[in-house]
Amino acid sequence: MAADTALDLGVQEWRDAVLEAERNGELLLAFDRAERALALHPSDRWLQHRAVLALARAGSTDEAERRFDAYGLADVHDEDAAALGARIAKDRALAAEGSERIRRARIAADGYHDVFRRTNGYYSAINAATMSLVAGDRDGARALAGQALDLATSDESYYAAATEAEGHLLRGEVDAAHDALVRAASLAQGDYSAVATTRRQLRLICRMERLDEAILEALTNPGIVHYSGHRLSGPAPLDDEAEQRVAHEIAAVLDARSVGFAFGSLAAGADILWAEAVLARGATLEVVLPFTRDEFLETSVLPSGDGWAARYVSCLEQAAAVHFATEDAYLGDDVLYRYAAELAMGLTILRAQHLDSPVQQLAVWDGLPARGEAGTAVDVATWRRRGLSTTVIELERPTSLDGTAPPPGAGRVVRALLFGDLKGFSNLSDAALPAFVEHVLGGFARVLDDYGDAVCHRNTWGDGLYVVLRDASTAADVALELQSCVRRVVRDGGVAAELGLRVGAHLGPVFPIQDPVLGTQSFMGAHVSRTARIEPVTPEGSVFVTDRFAASLQLEDSSGFACEYVGHMPAAKDYGRLRMYRLVPLQRLRATAS
Repeated sequence: MAADTALDLGVQEWRDAVLEAERNGELLLAFDRAERALALHPSDRWLQHRAVLALARAGSTDEAERRFDAYGLADVHDEDAAALGARIAKDRALAAEGSERIRRARIAADGYHDVFRRTNGYYSAINAATMSLVAGDRDGARALAGQALDLATSDESYYAAATEAEGHLLRGEVDAAHDALVRAASLAQGDYSAVATTRRQLRLICRMERLDEAILEALTNPGIVHYSGHRLSGPAPLDDEAEQRVAHEIAAVLDARSVGFAFGSLAAGADILWAEAVLARGATLEVVLPFTRDEFLETSVLPSGDGWAARYVSCLEQAAAVHFATEDAYLGDDVLYRYAAELAMGLTILRAQHLDSPVQQLAVWDGLPARGEAGTAVDVATWRRRGLSTTVIELERPTSLDGTAPPPGAGRVVRALLFGDLKGFSNLSDAALPAFVEHVLGGFARVLDDYGDAVCHRNTWGDGLYVVLRDASTAADVALELQSCVRRVVRDGGVAAELGLRVGAHLGPVFPIQDPVLGTQSFMGAHVSRTARIEPVTPEGSVFVTDRFAASLQLEDSSGFACEYVGHMPAAKDYGRLRMYRLVPLQRLRATAS
């Protein structure tokens, strides 16, 4: 972790830090570290390669391609670096459908084959083989698989074993593929990212050749869990025997699973019991708190007795990461607990996708509904709406302090926020303004009108736009439709100037107010200011969203969108650095893969 704070590390120390993040499946952290290292060592080819690879593995294809070209990696003779171009072409092919998929698969296969001819490496050979299969050339795929097998047999590494498994599978030699996977599992040594990549590649072959995917069980990553449970009331809500019973059941649940990563909070009671058990088994704990450590200690730990405080601090110190849903004060708003819980759930799903791992929720629950905005019952219901499974440890008697409902109309609410800005507006002449109002602002109004009550607030000031929406999925739809509206106007010559829209999006708790100047309901708060600082650093024609927004889309199962990671970006006006994603419509990927 020293690489996250020190700026004077040598190249090898930075490389080790990047590899550490990669092996743990923390692809975004791997990219962030590579990017920071490149700021100090901009010509290091290894760091350039790993930065692009991390983006590609995380699904950020556009950004990976942009950096691949910017770094000039196509001219590098090293097999791994040179093959990245073909890797990006492969990702584009697999995101497409029908004839476009076949056409792009051939491009990727040719790219890998070209690298293979130059380097004679089994990595490029086996990828050329698999992409030949996707392109419809089964005979060519099997021939290339044979060449890859010949080259890999002299190597005893994980990648050689994985290549053998892939080669045998392409040739229909299922038993040999299984044996190679067993060997690969023994050589993986906790390289979760490599295992995830192998599993995805072999799953692709299994589906195309109609083979039983159960073969993949020979090579798996540990599971990812979101944990939840009740806070415990009073200074001693459970006697020692009852607490030991719950702890014993938690241990049994974890021992029955291979858990590698766990996300959740640290309230006194079940949360801390889960966290302690996760840490005791050597798994990685990532804590998500709704607000600052000290205030959370006061509100959610100490009311259950001073003895929980030391356990809370110990878990924080052992956690691999601590995420703060907001840095603002609690102010009695239980919605912040729900906001943090949903962030934790979204991060859990994202990590499981990166690692190709099974994902589950584990809960200690009394079976009763929540008393307010948040609580274990709300967490379980939210998770199950996503179609995911929950394992519940039942409490013998109610012990929850899930909060009380705030007075009607009081406190913050969680909303999706959009800020937009039109580049080129200042170049419009007065004569062009009527057309701008009719076609651009009128187009914006029509888009927003289509979403009815899901639009909670809208405002504009010439080239600026501020919209508050009910949820992230709706906001994603709106943001992309606003972009399409501007492109249509420019394409059709609706205005006498080139215009480009940039949109920043975030999801966070905000205060609903009655604006005395406008005479309408509006929303204010620190998260509004944060969103306003995203838009100025967003490229024209793009929609950039925060990690909170991206996590919420995962929890809502918004299958129509992809969030491509673009890195830790400085927000405008010295507002700090934020993890940012580019919002991409999946239909665009399937249609054009561009």
